[in-house]
This record gives sequence, C-alpha cells and structure tokens, in this order.
Amino acid sequence: MPALPDVLADVVGVASLGGLLVTAHRHPPPRTEATAAVLAAGLTLATGLLGGHAAWSALRPLLPVVGFLVAILVVAEVCARAGLFEAAAQLVRRHSAGSPQRLLLGVFVLAAIVTTVLSLDATVVLLTPVVVAAARGQGTSPRPGAYACLRLANSGSLLLPVSNLTNLLAMPHLGLSFGGFAARMALPLVVVLIVEYAGLRLLFRADLRPATPSRAPDLPHAGPVGGPFVGSGAGGVAVPTTVVALMLVGFAVLGPLGIEPWVPAAAAAAVLVGWGHRRGLMTVRRAARAAHPAFALWVLALGLVVAGLSRAFLGDAVAHLLPYGHAYPDLLLVAAIATLASAVLANLSATLLLLPLLAPLGTTAVLAGLLGVTIGAGITWTGSLANLLWRRTLVAGGLHPSTGRFHRVSLLLTPVALVAATAALRGG
Repeated sequence: MPALPDVLADVVGVASLGGLLVTAHRHPPPRTEATAAVLAAGLTLATGLLGGHAAWSALRPLLPVVGFLVAILVVAEVCARAGLFEAAAQLVRRHSAGSPQRLLLGVFVLAAIVTTVLSLDATVVLLTPVVVAAARGQGTSPRPGAYACLRLANSGSLLLPVSNLTNLLAMPHLGLSFGGFAARMALPLVVVLIVEYAGLRLLFRADLRPATPSRAPDLPHAGPVGGPFVGSGAGGVAVPTTVVALMLVGFAVLGPLGIEPWVPAAAAAAVLVGWGHRRGLMTVRRAARAAHPAFALWVLALGLVVAGLSRAFLGDAVAHLLPYGHAYPDLLLVAAIATLASAVLANLSATLLLLPLLAPLGTTAVLAGLLGVTIGAGITWTGSLANLLWRRTLVAGGLHPSTGRFHRVSLLLTPVALVAATAALRGG
C-alpha cells in the first residue's frame, strides 16, 4: 500500500495514539484492548509513518521490557494469592498500635518497598486494597494510606531499573549497570520520599488525628473492603518472599553479565507458579490471565505509534524545546518537559518519545527525563497508567476518590518533589 501524504499520515498517527490512550483510560476487556492495539499498529504501518525495518527497530528494545512486565505481573499475582501483601499490611497495622500517624508511616515504607521490588502495578492493584482494609480494621480513615500507595507508585519508582517500565526503557540509552543506576538515583529517591511523606502528613493531617472517623467524605465506603485474597487463609509467605529476594539478587548479579531482567523475573515466575499450583493457589489459566497479554500487546503497539510520530512532526517539535546544557536549570527544564509530555501523552508514550532525543545529551539528561516521567506522571489522572489503575481498584472496592482532591494533592506535591529531586540528581 502506498504511503499517505505526510499531513494525513500525521493525523492518522495522532488518532491512533489517542485511541490507545483512551483504551488505557477506559480499561476495557482484554479482547477490546488487544483489538485496539492491533488496529493502531496496523494504521501506523499502513500510513507509512514507519516502514518494516523502522518498525522492527522500534519493537526490538521493547521486547525484553514487555517480557519483564509479563513475568513480574505473574510474580506479583502469586505473592498476592499467597497472602504476602495481606500479611505485610497486617504487620504494619499491628505495629501502628492504633496510631493513624504510625500506620501511615508503615504503609509509606511498605509501598516504597513494593514499588521498588515488584513494580508500581503491584502497589496500586494489589497493595492498595489491603492497605485500605487495614485502615478500616483499625477504625481510621483509609485516605492517607491509599494516597501513599498512589504517590509512591509513581515517585517511589526511581531506585531500580525494574521498578518502572520507564526505567527499563531508558537502560539501553544510559550505559549504566543495575547497581550504577541505583547509585545515581538513590539520592533523588531519598529526597522525594522526604517530600512526599512530609506533604502527606500535612495534607491529610485531619485524617491522621486519633479521633478520625472511619468514613472519609470523598471515599465513601460500600461494604467490607479487603484485598483480593484477604481472609483466603493461603498463608505460606516464606517461599514467595525468598523467591522475590533471590530474583532481586539475580537482577544485580546477572545484569553486569548482559542478561536482561526478564530472565530472572521469568525464572521467579515459573518457580512461583509451580509452587502455587501445588498449593492450589494458581492454575495455568490464572497465570495466563495474570500476565495480561493484551496489555503487553498494547505496550508494543504504543511503541510503534510513538516511534512513527517521533519520526514525523512530534519529534521535531519536542527536540526544539530541549536544552543542551547540564546545569541545574537545563536539567529542570528537561524534567518539566517530560512532566508535561506525561500529563498529555501518559508516561510510557512520553518516555518512548523523549529517549531518542535525550540520549545524545548524555546520561544525566536522560535521568532528568526519567524524573519527569516518574515523579511528574502523578500530576494528572492520565499521567500514568498507575493513576488510572489506582482509581479503578478503589472504585471496584466501593471507594470513590475525589478528582478535586487528587489534583490538589498532585499539584501541591509533584512540583516540589520534582524540583528537589532534580537538585539531588545534579548535586549527586
């Protein structure tokens, strides 16, 4: 099929990207999600935005990232079915001794660990419901803990390459090892955690009083709320904990040998599925559903569409905005552009768009862009899929987060965290 005129091809490309983002926002059944992905990818190729060789060049670096995504989703699902998240949340609740402030601190630390180790999807989909249940069981507002999970699913995903798909996508452009990435991002993460915790304590101070009623105005409760497997009696968290710990060791040890993170993640998933099957927690069908193959296909289609638009007008437009220096104002501008791109296009799209443009500017510029697409992704509902999944998870449990409160929290915390993290990156 001959390529369409440039303007028409651009219009089709933008429409394809819009269709994918709307699909993510509405979170339809897997078959619909897969259909939208195939249609968007097909239109991108048919219009001539990408040729066959360029399409493969765009897909090749995405394949190991998607492989990791599939594996880690299965790992997180088995951990949830084994009761790991429930056990951790109940441990935090016991140590809080009835104090809402101590409960928030425990949830904050727990959410940071889960995001770092099992990725942000586990935090918003699997941890958030059991955190809400723990707060309800204590008779305190679930709002501070729920928002801690949301905020850390984005801004808490800085430390490891495996904590966020955006980090994994950036690794080929960085020239850093697994440990090297963690070393560069450790100080920005510490600064962000301080800002986020202090901000949550301030913004939710009314909910953190000892006499806080169990019902929050914009999180009306409709019936018992718990995690997906609360009260299942599955137990046996030692094996999942050990496997996840060994998986982390595998990331650090195998990374310098050139082995991609999807390999130890896939091995961990295989071990846990086998263990879960013997305990009656998992079946092959459940594991396949947990892998979310339709979402994996959506990510690949997104990569193709954004690559096509990057070769067209969108890449040129963004390239003209980027600075070429490495001073603090330059890095802050890069982070701000990445934040704006995430707010409009969602962070995965923004990452795919910005990486080829930032790579020639050096490692620090790429890391500044990552600050924007992680911390900055929390500024709007559509800034990241984590935001949408968090809202969907709460609504499914009978809780209805206020859009007004979401944006008040995000607009107050995100700019401060971004400015502070960029300064830490530059200073480090």
